[in-house]
Amino acid sequence: MSGLATPLPHWQRLVHGPLAHWAQQRPDAIAIDDGQQRICFADLHAAVQQQAQALQAQNAPHTRLLDAGQSPAALVTDFLATNASGRCAALGDKAWSPAQQAQAQQWIDALAATPPADGRADEALQSFYIGFTSGSTGQPKGFRRHHQSWSESFRVCVDSFGSAARGCVMAPGSLSHSLFLFGALQGIWTGGGMQLQPRFSASQCLASLRERATPCLVAVPSQLLVMLQLAERRAIAPVESLKLLMISGARWMRQHTPALQALFPKARIVEFYGASESSFIAWMDASAATPPQVVGRAFSNVQLQIRDAAMQPLPTGEVGTIWLRSPMLFEGYVGDQADATAALRDGDWLSVRDMGSIDAQGLLTLVGREKRMIVTQGKNLFPEEVEAVLCEHPRVAAASVHGVDDALRGKQVWVALQLRDDAAPASGQHAGLQPLADTALARTLADWCRSQLEAHKCPRRWFSAAPWPQTASGKTDHPTLALWLTAQQQAAEHLA
Repeated sequence: MSGLATPLPHWQRLVHGPLAHWAQQRPDAIAIDDGQQRICFADLHAAVQQQAQALQAQNAPHTRLLDAGQSPAALVTDFLATNASGRCAALGDKAWSPAQQAQAQQWIDALAATPPADGRADEALQSFYIGFTSGSTGQPKGFRRHHQSWSESFRVCVDSFGSAARGCVMAPGSLSHSLFLFGALQGIWTGGGMQLQPRFSASQCLASLRERATPCLVAVPSQLLVMLQLAERRAIAPVESLKLLMISGARWMRQHTPALQALFPKARIVEFYGASESSFIAWMDASAATPPQVVGRAFSNVQLQIRDAAMQPLPTGEVGTIWLRSPMLFEGYVGDQADATAALRDGDWLSVRDMGSIDAQGLLTLVGREKRMIVTQGKNLFPEEVEAVLCEHPRVAAASVHGVDDALRGKQVWVALQLRDDAAPASGQHAGLQPLADTALARTLADWCRSQLEAHKCPRRWFSAAPWPQTASGKTDHPTLALWLTAQQQAAEHLA
């Protein structure tokens, strides 16, 4: 793992550590610009130190659940102050229900009541952050990080993508989403600063990128598609100041890459594959010519293996479970996370239960999630492959493929679609899943799938969903769509 060849100096091994350095070296440079406030490094450092001292004086709990409803600038200051006081900052979502908030608070209270024994003298291996993702049950799923897991992520990002990754980072989304928090804190670690948007606005984001000459943007695919639509509708001129665009959080629909390159003509457009438990895994330069399931090569400090069910390494090109080893792995889950979807450990190795293969050139292909695999007609089917094919059709904005019980096939393949011309239901109109009314479109999409997929992978029933259900991080809410499809199946059986 070449990324570990030269240890980072102590001040760079802690996520908040570089703040004092940049407060001396670049005191007047803007550290945080959230659209309401602009705070320089010197003032941010002073505020962080003052709050850290107050936490010490109050003998605050070792782990703190921060107020996610604060302004972005206040939240970043609170986060860094918690770290600077030697504590761990837990950050939830202000959109949580009371039940979700109570569950997370219960986990944090349990941690605060039993602070970890300080057996790890190395500060870089002490917890600094607890984040949350949405689980399939709707309950928050907590994960814990130590400083090294992110300082090494910042380092390999700069090593891989160059000087633009050292510049100001635009992170246009809620900091409760770890992708945007990571982007924001990268701006502190490198001294480039951050630009934030508490609520994403495509027009404001494009204007800020242009006016501030921001060199780096971290975004999810749904945000970029909205930007492209806005730019086309308003004939917005290309934004030439952007030098690096990093895409993650969901699969980028690569047929839009030429349009994205036209909007940001001087930017290197990079897709990266990772997980809350692993940070970076693999990356590639975006290209419309690359097959949709290829996710790139491993980062320089990541080792990959493909293993079978018996934990034996598989030959090149064979599909199995993806395992990785790196200095960027998480510490573990918070609360009761011992379920079938939790990550697997094998010594220094980790798997988030993704399935894939590695070719002779070292390119990793992600075929799908283990938990979503469907067995139909005695064959394995990964919904992600079918969804990727469907999303390349110009009428399809999003797709969710599922298996429903079938006495003959084991599972029959059904699909829910978000169509590009679908409007949200009018007030008083039923929202949810409906059989696809346009039978001609259903036949067209069926032919589209058959032209690119084996017969057993082609959906047999077609539905449209409006509004399209999404998780808090903007991803398709597959569990909700699975429930809607089950309801459709039960209604059909009842009528029969």
